[in-house]
Amino acid sequence: MRHLSFKTQSANEKIVVRDWYVVDATNLTLGRMSSKVAAILRGKNKAYFTPHFDCGDYVIILNSNKVILTGKKMDQKEYQTFSGYPGGQKIEMAHEIIGRNSNQMVERAVKGMLPKNRLGRAMYKKLFVYEGAEHPHKAQTPKALKF
Repeated sequence: MRHLSFKTQSANEKIVVRDWYVVDATNLTLGRMSSKVAAILRGKNKAYFTPHFDCGDYVIILNSNKVILTGKKMDQKEYQTFSGYPGGQKIEMAHEIIGRNSNQMVERAVKGMLPKNRLGRAMYKKLFVYEGAEHPHKAQTPKALKF
């Protein structure tokens, strides 16, 4: 009787090929777009996905100021920060943040969907968010990503 042995190969630097993707956030729902972008940053779209290794791709998000929040979230959604000092809690509404810096809202949504450890921080560094339709990463020839 012949035994077949199939070994599961864990992802490493030799195997991983990192691609560049560009996403146009115009008229996309913030949460749905963010969850798909987080999966790509994590590498879950690849056959050799390994949870303990960063095998994700680079993602560029354009037109972050044209992202959509459904329902009454634009007026009711709160973003809280806390400095650690007494009285250091600050609360901002979504419409205030998108008016001041719309990149921050998209970045926070994606970052919250990544692992909370040094691996998640490395994945987050591969995300680039811009308000306009231009980006400085043309040399990487990013592929358009449709949702």
